[in-house]
Amino acid sequence: MKKVISLILVVLILTGCTNGFPNGIHRPPEGKVILDDEHYSMIQSYYEWKEEDFNITTTAYPNELEDKFETLVAEKGDTLTFKIDNNPSSITVTKLNEDGTNDSVEIEDNKITLPSKEGYYIYELNTTWDRGKATFTFDINVK
Repeated sequence: MKKVISLILVVLILTGCTNGFPNGIHRPPEGKVILDDEHYSMIQSYYEWKEEDFNITTTAYPNELEDKFETLVAEKGDTLTFKIDNNPSSITVTKLNEDGTNDSVEIEDNKITLPSKEGYYIYELNTTWDRGKATFTFDINVK
């Protein structure tokens, strides 16, 4: 009987602790890239959120992210769609090229068109909300 009561108390205490966070702060928004009706979660390399009495910032470096996202394979000129939680007020997209240069990419209705040149590219999406911002990353091999 003591074990059962102890277990119930532990569960109640843990439940109370997880509910102590303000809504939406302890779980960063998720970003997905959609290719051929398949959804792929992007890697979040930076996240910052501010509330009245709470701030959180996380950063991951590119070499830490290499194996966390499966490289997408797509055709030249394909269209990618993005879906990001909590509808950011702004999204900018940067394409990192194999030669080390980068280009701004036009985004319209949460969609971009892939390059007409074959190659390996890394894309970064910088997103902004009223109370925070995040950077999402994914890579793609254009055939």
